[in-house]
Amino acid sequence: MTVPPRAMGTPLHRLDGPDKVRGAARYAFEHPVDNPAYLYPVQSTIPTGRITGIDTTRAEALPGVLAVLTHDNVPRLNVTDNGELAVLQCTEISFAGQFVGGVVAETSEIARHAAGLVQVDYQARPHDVVLRADRDDLRTPKDRLPQFPMRTSRGDVDAAMASAAFTVDQTYTTPRYHHNSLEPHTTTARWTDDGLVLHLSTQSVHLVRTTLAELFGLDPDLVRVISPHVGGAFGSKVMPRADVVLAALAARRLPGRSVRFALTRQQAFTLTGYRPPTIQRVRLGADADGRLVAVGHDSVEQTSTLMDYAEQATRATVVMYAAENLAVTQRLATLDVPTPSIMRAPGEAPGMFALESAVDELAAACGMDPVEFRIRNEPAVHPTTGRPFSDRQLAACLRRGARRFGWSGRNPVPRSDLRSGWLVGTGVAACTYPALRLPGSVATIRAEPTGRFTVLIGAADLGTGTWTALTQIAADALGVAVAEVDLRIGDTAYPVASEAGGSSGLACWGSTVVAAAELLRARLASEHGGTLPAGGFEVSAGMPDNPHAQRLEMHSFGAQFAEARVDVDTGEVRVPRLLGVFSAGRIINPNTGRSQLLGAMTMGMSMALFEHGVLDPRFGRVVNQDLATYHVATNADVGSIEVHFLDGDDPYVNPMGARGIGELGIVGAAAAIANAVYHATGVRVRDLPITLDALLT
Repeated sequence: MTVPPRAMGTPLHRLDGPDKVRGAARYAFEHPVDNPAYLYPVQSTIPTGRITGIDTTRAEALPGVLAVLTHDNVPRLNVTDNGELAVLQCTEISFAGQFVGGVVAETSEIARHAAGLVQVDYQARPHDVVLRADRDDLRTPKDRLPQFPMRTSRGDVDAAMASAAFTVDQTYTTPRYHHNSLEPHTTTARWTDDGLVLHLSTQSVHLVRTTLAELFGLDPDLVRVISPHVGGAFGSKVMPRADVVLAALAARRLPGRSVRFALTRQQAFTLTGYRPPTIQRVRLGADADGRLVAVGHDSVEQTSTLMDYAEQATRATVVMYAAENLAVTQRLATLDVPTPSIMRAPGEAPGMFALESAVDELAAACGMDPVEFRIRNEPAVHPTTGRPFSDRQLAACLRRGARRFGWSGRNPVPRSDLRSGWLVGTGVAACTYPALRLPGSVATIRAEPTGRFTVLIGAADLGTGTWTALTQIAADALGVAVAEVDLRIGDTAYPVASEAGGSSGLACWGSTVVAAAELLRARLASEHGGTLPAGGFEVSAGMPDNPHAQRLEMHSFGAQFAEARVDVDTGEVRVPRLLGVFSAGRIINPNTGRSQLLGAMTMGMSMALFEHGVLDPRFGRVVNQDLATYHVATNADVGSIEVHFLDGDDPYVNPMGARGIGELGIVGAAAAIANAVYHATGVRVRDLPITLDALLT
């Protein structure tokens, strides 16, 4: 038997690529159904209060209208801890844009027109939508994950700051960010005698099934969710949102008929979550040798009245640097706004902007090179737990990045490089993301009579390359060529899988697939002498325990370098060059891995320079609800971006030796750009985005 070459580490093109470019890869709204109906929502026009009356007469009289949904005529749902999913269950209004009704019609145009004919009367109440750090009702949220507590402290930061040779005590802010994935949030729902079938864009078919089954009081086996291809998500599609519930309610009014529902771009700004704004105070103290003696980081954020969500912007701070005195805190304000949600690198992306900006400021105060300052303060073990890292090569990333970027020729004096009317500067920032491990995945592998192998798991591909990389993992584990493996994902008909979130998907699903492959090979050998039975053979396995999980800290690291150019007359900022060096264990597929990091770095640049959800406090809603006024970085904004990996294999983290990378690349990118802008201009911008008015001082 010829052993095929190892699949992991091979830069394969996407296996699903040909279907996508031909249009053969079906997305949720494209799934073919007979005679679909269309849903359009009615949304509240006030931020808080209650409904006093609804008149649906004109909408119902419109030809082509099939049903008008209100709180008076939909079934009662089971209460959950997520109040946004209690769609049309009461008259209370908790945020501007909340669903207060819906119209189902023969065409999307009729449904939209009819929704505008529904008259809703309200009794408004005073609303509270402004986040401030000096509020007297701020509170510490409950810990979301035990390994990332909302409060951590050791030593005495105040005393250490008072005696430190060099200090920084500054406040940094980040605005509201919106996901804006290419594929909108879409659902095709149908009720049959066998239950509810949903084709939708989601990061977790099984989480949707569990949630909808609970809401509607169904056995989970009576809910099927199908989502083989997802056109981007960035976290907005991890949890099922209110649009899925409204679509299911609408389809229930028309048994046997499919109802399609796609949120508009404007509606997505209100109804699909967002990264909340943050107000972060960072205090750093160093001794005369430039070694940190104190780290203090407090983050103030917002949540809704319907569900607690904490961005956890201090999460990375406890991992990064060695300091005897540490204090990190998270505080929440409960406002009359939609519930924030997961967005790429939740916590780390805004938190590391603040921390790495402050580190740069302290390096300047100490008169030290920013790269060398970070390396000098590298911890030997995890600064909080005291446990060793499975693999920590941040210093190597910084050194290699500096060499590739040409850092050694840098003049450390700000505003010292003027070229043809542009001030030029360079900046650096570190980045990190934990190697999260989510429980619950199961994989089934069938050895087919034809000699091929079918792998089934309810995983998701958000455009990240899961179809390809998971096939590579399966091929290696089975000892066959990639071409001999057929992968099936994105359907609750397949075994349960954890969500595609926290850069954990491939690590968790891959570990499960490896376990199933090893079991298949072992059972074939012990029960059938290594010979495949005539009818084929099938096994299932769950994710194996990791014996190293309790003794080692597992994180990915990297270094981001940026060049910024600022027009000396207008303050216009351009970023012609970004470079990142990353340590994430084994890279399963260098093609898709590089693509993930390149996209994340671009998103970090967009965060630094452009994106800003502007809330009008008078009306409690974001006013720039489209891609014309909420600018996202495009090709015209991007210069050269280089992505480099350190050769690695982390044998402690999982059988593949791979850590997640989907979120690592956005972390630190904004800080590197802000630090480069400071080096170019001598102006320290602590409030994102970096706009020209901040530089024309």
